[in-house]
Amino acid sequence: MDDKVLTKAAMINYLNENIGLSKRECHVFFEAFLKLITDELINKKDVKIVNFGIFKVMKKKSRIGRNPKTKEQVMITERNVIKFKPSSFLLNLINSNLNNPENET
Repeated sequence: MDDKVLTKAAMINYLNENIGLSKRECHVFFEAFLKLITDELINKKDVKIVNFGIFKVMKKKSRIGRNPKTKEQVMITERNVIKFKPSSFLLNLINSNLNNPENET
């Protein structure tokens, strides 16, 4: 496993080891959790997880962009994007590790 990336399989293994449910039950739980978040974002609802952050769907207007290689102008269509705003608790937790070099990977 790459130390820089947390995969779905690693999260399921973590749940299995720390909660005591079977891997199958952890997989079902994890998939249901992701589906809940996805469905709410599809319905344009914010998803707030206390001490973690807020996921929001934002609408980007169409605009004119430029191909950097050819300098040709192209129209970028209107679309929805997902924004994540971390909680102050999460930011403080991450930044507190800057002062503790032994916690870094």
